[in-house]
Amino acid sequence: MEEKSKDHRGLLNQGEENELEVFGYRTQNLRRALCLIASVLTCGVLLLVFYWKPQWRVWANCIPCPLQEADTVLLKTTDEFQRYMRKKVICLYLSTLKFPISKNPEEPVVADRHSVINQAVLKPELKLRCIQVQKIRYVWNYLERRFQKVGLLEDSNSCHDIHHTFGLGLTSEEQEVRRLVCGPNAIEVEIQPIWKLLVKQVLNPFYVFQAFTLTLWLSQGYVEYSVAIIILSVLSIVLSVYDLRQQSVKLHNLVEDHNKVQVTVTVKGTGKFSLPCDAILIDGSCVVNEGMLTGESIPVTKTPLPRVDSTMAWKSHSLEDYRKHVLFCGTDVIQVKPSGQGPVRAVVLQTGYNTAKGDLVRSILYPRPLNFKLYNDAFKFIVFLACLGVVGFFYALGVYMYHGASSRDTTTMALLLFTVTVPPVLPAALTTGIVYAQKRLKKKKIFCISPQRINMCGQINLVCFDKTGTLTEDGLDLWGTVPTVDNCFQEVHSFASGKTLPWSPLCAAMASCHSLILLDGTIQGDPLDLKMFEGSAWIMEDCNADYGKFGMSDSNIVIKPGPKASWSPVEAIAILRQFPFSSSLQRMSVVTQVAGEDHFHVYMKGAPEMLAKFCKPETVPKDFPQKLRNYTVQGFRVIALAHKDLKMEKLSELQNLAREKAESELTFLGLLIMENRLKKETKPVLKELSEARIRTVMITGDNLQTAITVAKNSEMIPRGSQVILVEANEPEDFVPASVTWQLVENQENGLRKNETYLNIGNSSMPDGARGSCYHFAMSGKSYQVIFQHFNSLLPKILVNGTIFARMSPGQKSSLIEEFQKLNYYVAMCGDGANDCGALKMAHAGISLSEQEASVASHFTSKIANIKCVPQLIKEGRAALVSSFGVFKYLTMYGIIQFIGTSLLYWQLQLFGNYQYLMQDVAITLMVCLTMSSTHAYPKLASYRPAGQLLSPPLLLSVFLNTCFTCIVQICAFLYVKQQPWYCEVYRYSKCFLDNQSNFSTNVSLERNGTGNATLIPGSILSFESTTLWPIATINCITVAFIFSKGKPFRKPIYTNYIFSFLLMSALGLTVFILFSDFQDIYHGMELIPTLTSWRVSVLVVALIQFCVAFFVEDVILQNQKLWLWIKKEFGFSSKSQYKNWQKRLAEDPTWPPTHRTDYSGDGKNGFYINLGYEDHEQIPRAKLEMGGQSTEQHFWTRL
Repeated sequence: MEEKSKDHRGLLNQGEENELEVFGYRTQNLRRALCLIASVLTCGVLLLVFYWKPQWRVWANCIPCPLQEADTVLLKTTDEFQRYMRKKVICLYLSTLKFPISKNPEEPVVADRHSVINQAVLKPELKLRCIQVQKIRYVWNYLERRFQKVGLLEDSNSCHDIHHTFGLGLTSEEQEVRRLVCGPNAIEVEIQPIWKLLVKQVLNPFYVFQAFTLTLWLSQGYVEYSVAIIILSVLSIVLSVYDLRQQSVKLHNLVEDHNKVQVTVTVKGTGKFSLPCDAILIDGSCVVNEGMLTGESIPVTKTPLPRVDSTMAWKSHSLEDYRKHVLFCGTDVIQVKPSGQGPVRAVVLQTGYNTAKGDLVRSILYPRPLNFKLYNDAFKFIVFLACLGVVGFFYALGVYMYHGASSRDTTTMALLLFTVTVPPVLPAALTTGIVYAQKRLKKKKIFCISPQRINMCGQINLVCFDKTGTLTEDGLDLWGTVPTVDNCFQEVHSFASGKTLPWSPLCAAMASCHSLILLDGTIQGDPLDLKMFEGSAWIMEDCNADYGKFGMSDSNIVIKPGPKASWSPVEAIAILRQFPFSSSLQRMSVVTQVAGEDHFHVYMKGAPEMLAKFCKPETVPKDFPQKLRNYTVQGFRVIALAHKDLKMEKLSELQNLAREKAESELTFLGLLIMENRLKKETKPVLKELSEARIRTVMITGDNLQTAITVAKNSEMIPRGSQVILVEANEPEDFVPASVTWQLVENQENGLRKNETYLNIGNSSMPDGARGSCYHFAMSGKSYQVIFQHFNSLLPKILVNGTIFARMSPGQKSSLIEEFQKLNYYVAMCGDGANDCGALKMAHAGISLSEQEASVASHFTSKIANIKCVPQLIKEGRAALVSSFGVFKYLTMYGIIQFIGTSLLYWQLQLFGNYQYLMQDVAITLMVCLTMSSTHAYPKLASYRPAGQLLSPPLLLSVFLNTCFTCIVQICAFLYVKQQPWYCEVYRYSKCFLDNQSNFSTNVSLERNGTGNATLIPGSILSFESTTLWPIATINCITVAFIFSKGKPFRKPIYTNYIFSFLLMSALGLTVFILFSDFQDIYHGMELIPTLTSWRVSVLVVALIQFCVAFFVEDVILQNQKLWLWIKKEFGFSSKSQYKNWQKRLAEDPTWPPTHRTDYSGDGKNGFYINLGYEDHEQIPRAKLEMGGQSTEQHFWTRL
C-alpha cells in the first residue's frame, strides 16, 4: 500500500534506539467524505477501528505523496513491534515575528552555519514545515530532503565554534527565531483529564468485546453475573484511571519547576540550584550532583570545554568523556568556581525534551513495549478461543435454523455461544499474579517501576554483577602504601599499625589528588577519594584571606596538615585545577600549588597499568608487574600515584593547560593498597544461583587480576576450575589483530604453566554444557578488539566468559546486548553510575540503591546486597507459573462451558442463569482472583519454568483435559437418555409429571410454559442439564486445583489459605446442591431431582475424571525427566543460540585454546574463522559487512 519511492519514505533518528520510518500522505476530500458516511452508517464502528489502527485511517483518507508535499505523515517503528502513529504536518511562518527577516536565499536566518534552521526555512515565503513526535520537534530540511530534530546545538560544531560563535550569547532577533522554531525550553507534562483517561481505557478492544458480551447476556436475563463482571470491570477501569492519573500528577509535579531560560546561561553566586537545560561549560568549573540521572548522590566535577582551534567536532575531540564538560538538565549545581576571567559561563546545548531530563521523562511517557513470548502467545491463545467461538456460532445457527426457530432467537443464541469461549474475567485475572508478586517484592524492600518485567524475571538464566559495592563492600579499607625511592619499592607502610603516614610526595599525592569538595563544613565526594584523603591525616578548608599572599584564588580548595598528621615542610597546598576521573581513561590528575612557592605541581592517580604508561620509564621500578600481581592476586584494590613539577609561572596559563601536556613525563611515586572485602551475603547467593544452574558473570571497571581473585574467593569460579586469560591486541603497521590465550596459574593445586586441567564431566555447568571446567577472563580493551576484529569468535568466548574487567559503561551495555543475542535472559545487578546503560539494556536491571526507585533500573533494592537477585528470580518464576496456570484455567473453563452448552443446544436448551452464576462467580471469579496469591517456593529449582504458552506440555495439558471433558460430558449426555426413568421434559412435561412419583422426593414443578408439549427454544429444565451441570461444575473446581501446582516454583496449594478455602467451599456447595432434597434449591437452580444412585454415579464420574486428569498433569506432563528423555530420544535440539554453541564447542577437540596466539584474517578488519567446525555459511553476512565499522561508533554512541 505504501509506495517504495524514495521521496515518499524517510527515516527519523536513524541508527538510534527510537528510529522511526516516516511516510508522506496528502489528504483527499472525497476519501474523507466517504469515510465520514461509512462511519455514520456503521454507528461509529469504523471510527473505533480507525482509533485502533491509525494506519488504516491514513490509508483510507489519504493518498501517498513525497514527504515535501505531505500534510499528514505516517510513522512506523523499526523494531519488532511495527507500531504506527499518525501526525499532521504543521507550518510555521517567520513573518509573524515582530522584526523583519531577510528573504534573500543567500543570507542565513541564524548566525550558526551548522544550524538546520538555515536549511529548513523556505524563502521568500519564510515558511517552515515541522512535525511533533513524542514531544520532539522535527523540521523539514529542504536541502537534505528529510526531517531533522531541532532544539539542540548541532554535533558538528567544534570547540572553537562553541567558544567564539556562542560564547558571547545570541542577538535578541536570533533568540526569537530559535524560540519560534525550537519551541520554548519547557518540559511540560499535561495532567491527563479523567475523561480522556476513561475513554482510552474503555476503548480497549477487550473492554469493547466485554461490553458487547454483557449487553447480550443482560438481554437474556443473565443479570447477576453480568452485574458482577460490570462491577469488576468498572473497579478495574477506575483503579487503572486513578493509577494513570496519579502517575500523570507525579510526573507533572516532578517537572513543573523547570524554568524558561535565555539561550546563554550565566551562573553567578554559589547558591545551590537546579539546571533548567543541558549546557556546555566554557568558563570556570562546577561541582554538580547528578543523582537524579544516575542514582548516585556523589558530587561530580565539571571542567570547561578546552579552547582549541581544531575543526574536529567537539564530542569527537573529547571522545567518550565529552560528558565531563556538560551540565545536565535537572542536576543540582552545588558549587561554582570562576576561572578568574569572569563568571562561570555555559552555552545551552539542548532544551526542553531534548535534554537528559527530558529524555528521562519521555522514556516514562512512552515506554518501549516488552517483547516477551508470554504476551505474544497470550494473544494467539485468545485468537484461538475466538475462532472456537466462531465455530460455535455457526453450529448454533445450523441447529436453530434446522429446528425452524425464529431468526431473532437463532441469532441471539448463536451469539451467546460465541461469547462463552472468551472469559470476560481474563484481563483482571492475568494482572493479579503480577500485582501479588509486586506486593511481595515491596515487603522485601525491592521496588519495581516496570511490573511487566516481573514475569520476565522467571526466565532469567544469566546474572551479571558489578564488583565494587555489589559483590564486595562499598567502602574500601586502607591496607597500606608502597612508596618508591630511586626506582625501587620501599617497605610497606601498614595502616593497621596505627602509625601516621610519614611525609613524602606520596603523602602529598594522597592528600591532594581527589575530587572532594567542602560543602557546609563537610567533606563530600567519592568514597574511595574520601578514604584515601583520611589516610593522609590532612584536613580541608576553603581558601580565605590568610592564603591570599601566596597567590591563590579565593575559590580553590586548600588542604593542610591536620593535628594527627606527621611533620610536613609544607604549610598548605591549594588545588588549582582538576582533570576529573573517567572510567574509560582510568585516571585523574590535579594541578596544585604549595603555599609560598611560585611553580605548580601535577599529581596523578589511577589504574597502575594505565598510570605507568604516563611515567618516565626510569622512575618505574623494574619489579612493578610482579609487585602489582602479588597484591591483585590477593584481591586488593591497587591504585598508583605519580607526580611532576610543572614549569609554568602564570595562573592564567594554567587555565589553558591541555590534559595531555599535564599528564606526561611523570615520576612514579608508589602504590596505595586498599582492601575490598566480600559482602557476607555474596558467597551464599552465588552458590544458590549456581545450584539453580543460573550462570553468573562479573562485569567490573576494576583490575583484571583483582576481579579473578574476587571471583575465586566468592566461588563464582568454582574450585578446581581453570581461568584462561584472553588478551587481544589492535592491528599495527604490518601485524594483524591478534588474540592470545594464556592459562592463568592456579595456585590452589600448583599446576605448572604448561599444564591444562579440564574437568570434562562436571555436571554443575548451567544448561547442559560439558562443565564449569574453564572460564574466560578478559579486559574491556580485549573485548573491544574481539568485537571489531574477531566477531565470529565472540559467541564462543561468551558462552564460557565469566570475568570482564576494566569495562567502560558503553562496553558493559554492549556485552549485555551480545549475551541477549545468544538467547540468554540477562539480569544485571549494579550500584554505580557507570552501570546505568547496562541496567537499562538487561531484561531485568537491579540497582542496589537507598533511593526508592532508581530511574535507570527496572528494580531497585533498598537493601544493598545481592540477596535481592534470587528473591526476584523466585518471585518472577512464581508469577510466570501463576500467569500460565490462570491462563490454562480460563481456557479450560471456557471450553468446559462451551462443550456443555453446545450439547444442550442440540436440543435447543441451555444451562439456567443460576447454574451459570455458580460456575462463573462462586468458582471462576473467586478462584482467578486468588489463584495467583500463592507465595514463591523458598528454594530455587535447577530448571526454569516454560517460557511460552505454546509449549508442548501446556498445549498437551489443555488438549488432553479438553478430550477428558468431551468424553465425560458426551457420555453423560447420551447415557442419561438410556435410563428407564428418563423423559424429554422440555417436550413432554405431562409424562414427566406422571413419573415424578418414581423419584426420591416430591418436588412440584412450577415453571411457566412447560405445561404443554410444544417446543420452547429457551427452555432450561431437563435431565441432561441436571446431569451435565454438576459434572461441569466439579470439573471447573478440579482443573483449578490441578493447574495450581506448587513445588518447585511455588509453595504448596494448601499454604494459599483463601484459595484453598474457596475451592473446598465451592466443592462442598456443589455436592450439597447435588444431594440435597430441598424444593427451594431445586427450584432456584432449575434442576430436576433424580435417583440417589444416579447422583452418586455423577459424582463418581467427576472424581474419576479428576484422578485421571491429575495423574496425566502431575506424573506425565509436569515430569521434567520424561520431557528431557523424549527430547533426547527424538533428537529435539534447543533453539537457544548459547546451547547450540555449548554443544558444538564440547565436540571440538581444539577448544578451549591455551598458550597460543590467533591472528585476524587481515591486518585491518578481518575476522577469526576456525575451519575445523565452522563453514562460511554459518558466518552471518551482517558480521562480514560490519567488520569495517568504527568501533567508536558502536561503543560510544550509546553514551
